[in-house]
Amino acid sequence: MDKYKEHFWRNIRAKLEQWEQEDAITYEDVYGFFHNIAGTAAVIGMEELGKRACRLMKRLEAENGKRWTPAELKEHVYELMHWYYDETHRDVPTHFSFSPADADEVPLILLVDDDALFLMYMKEQIEKVGWQIVTVAQPEKAVTQLYEVKPDCVVIDVHMNGTDGLTVFKELKAALGQQFVPTVVISADDREEVRLQSYASGADDFMVKPFALREFIIRVHRLLERKKQLEGLLLVDELTRLYNRKYLPEAYRQLESERERLGEPYCIALLDLDHFKQINDQYGHLVGDEVLREFAVLLRHGTRPNDLAFRFGGEEFLLFLSKTMQQDAFEIIERIRNQFRSRSFSGGGTAFRCTFSCGIVEVDEGGAPLEYWLERADGALYAAKNGGRDRTVVAEKIEKIDDMRQRKTVKMAVVDDDVIVRTVVADLLEHIARDRKEQCEVRSFADGVSFIESSWHEGHSLCLVILDGIMPKMDGIEVLRRLRSRRDESRYKIIMLTMRRNEEDIVQALQLGADDYITKPFKRLELEARVSRLLKRM
Repeated sequence: MDKYKEHFWRNIRAKLEQWEQEDAITYEDVYGFFHNIAGTAAVIGMEELGKRACRLMKRLEAENGKRWTPAELKEHVYELMHWYYDETHRDVPTHFSFSPADADEVPLILLVDDDALFLMYMKEQIEKVGWQIVTVAQPEKAVTQLYEVKPDCVVIDVHMNGTDGLTVFKELKAALGQQFVPTVVISADDREEVRLQSYASGADDFMVKPFALREFIIRVHRLLERKKQLEGLLLVDELTRLYNRKYLPEAYRQLESERERLGEPYCIALLDLDHFKQINDQYGHLVGDEVLREFAVLLRHGTRPNDLAFRFGGEEFLLFLSKTMQQDAFEIIERIRNQFRSRSFSGGGTAFRCTFSCGIVEVDEGGAPLEYWLERADGALYAAKNGGRDRTVVAEKIEKIDDMRQRKTVKMAVVDDDVIVRTVVADLLEHIARDRKEQCEVRSFADGVSFIESSWHEGHSLCLVILDGIMPKMDGIEVLRRLRSRRDESRYKIIMLTMRRNEEDIVQALQLGADDYITKPFKRLELEARVSRLLKRM
């Protein structure tokens, strides 16, 4: 019976590929497609599929005479494609235990080593523990990845071909500054001199290769626990010396208590440095850190003793302005904004200036959680950016905050010659896109050539690419090589889809700078978690 199932699905693939090339698909063609599935599926032992096809036929009857574009038709075939994919790969083991919702709470390890086979092994084993891991096979990119992924622990090899691992390690420690991120140095060289140099450079631990995996996990776990304990004691951001987000709930509780007692409103201001990524890209992250520190100093000096300043995340800051109405808050922020835009910074011998945008909301009534007011301030902030940046917007002056949000566009591409994989993954990406603030565009490509030659992903938008390794015309490795050779290669985040046991392709992908990989067949939940994690870095 298996040969009949194989022929059955081959015909379905052919029909889906045919529809992708058509401008419009008729009702009769679509109804006939589901009718054939319903009639054949039960005969070859796929009763559940037949039942699903019957339900879809009934749903279609209300649309008799309609014509669909390929994109419009997808919602009618998603259910069948997901069912087929999940049934076919139901016995595939899950590589890790965390879900997309857990990603912010799961420890993230940054592993720097030029041995791609070692990276593959450690990635598989660490994800089984339930931790996230980002692997770097190109040591020169270690510092950039440090800023992007914000790891909970860094593990780095001392000896890498053509690169002194301790030199890279010192650069990582310098980039961390006063932030406490545990560091582990690993090496096949167990000489006392190497160990002492590692500890002298600031390593929290040193392990000799080859090491027992269980011991490695325990020692890293101990460091992660120490980091967690310290963070629980500290309410101050290490870089800017402002409060961090951990103090927000308590500060909000105190302000609400004061507002109820005195009957006076207060304001929340959300501030975001304009084009800050360009500063990091052009002048380096150390210069970017200096801008953040200077801005924090300005916030402390530009507000009153009873006001509270927070580093909200990245280049975003938050102010609680006690006993302040919106007009007064607007004047405070405008004074700070004018002071900041007049400051001059230096990077690489070049002077530059920086600005910020701000959204303000006045809190004049109780009963709402902090998240409600943050959402309103965030809406005003997006409106400020939509208005041209370097300005302040008060939430009450916006009729439709959601409609006025400036949303950066994130493009998400599926490049795979398997029409069912394209369909399943595209639906997954569209599902993720619906929950994001940014404007997201999802597009599928049947081969590497059509993706590379497409102008769709050109421009300034960030682009996430789910890239199959083996395709006709141009395989995924060649597509990856071309993307990484572009001047704007940093715009692209790439997840490679590789065949299980095809270690050579994985090694090449890591060496060429793939951001992540997943072996086929994969669980949809696993791919969703990897995509969600990567999007947080974009």
